[in-house]
Amino acid sequence: MTATYTLHRGTAPLLISLPHDGSHIPDDIVARMQPNAQRSVDTDWHVGRLYEPLAKALGASVIRPMASRYVVDLNRPADGQALYPGKRETGLVSTIGFDGEPLYLDGDEPTVEEIQRRVNVYWRPYHDALSQELERLRAEHGRVVLWDGHSIRSQVPMLFEGQLPDFNLGTAGGTSCSAALQEQLKEALGGQSRYSFVVNGRFKGGYITRHYGRPAEGVQAVQLELSQLNYMDEDSFAYVDDRAVHVQETIARLLALCVV
Repeated sequence: MTATYTLHRGTAPLLISLPHDGSHIPDDIVARMQPNAQRSVDTDWHVGRLYEPLAKALGASVIRPMASRYVVDLNRPADGQALYPGKRETGLVSTIGFDGEPLYLDGDEPTVEEIQRRVNVYWRPYHDALSQELERLRAEHGRVVLWDGHSIRSQVPMLFEGQLPDFNLGTAGGTSCSAALQEQLKEALGGQSRYSFVVNGRFKGGYITRHYGRPAEGVQAVQLELSQLNYMDEDSFAYVDDRAVHVQETIARLLALCVV
């Protein structure tokens, strides 16, 4: 695999980043992984399918990786620093999955040198392209919103108790976007009754939201973590159109607020 990401350049002041959309794991890595890990089970399944028609309708840019988060996590800092110190979490090149079980066969975990190679091959090209696209859009429009789209199983005991709210907005505690945009998004979610939601709950925004969100410089960043049960079957990973269409309608209303 020579290309490590795809980038569609749009015309609106909106860039949609889907850093965990990829599920590809190179053969040399797969050969060293536990059988269940080989399936890349912690992928943000189908987020590209959810977002691409919405992005097209709005004229938004979209960047998506090809590789799985098991290869390298694009939403972690390149130095491996924890996002939520004191809490158990997966890392830059994680050795455990969301179930807390090892991803690799005993003794086959990535070395320090391999981790750096993965950062150079996968992490840096994605972030170079993301930052360049943000700058292009900001230069053209004077402002830009970075929307970081994610999804996760509705119940992941290692990461949170009970069932996750349906829509989880993160703005790094209100620092990655303006108070006005955060309030507009909150009001839009509060104006519907189909889905539960929270703002800056368990997921406050990962590295991408925290690093690139600079409202004072015309770059706002928002993360949306979706509960997967609302648009797919969490056991088979199958996309469920009857559920997904309603999720798309709600996301569309949120994205529209980012381009006005």
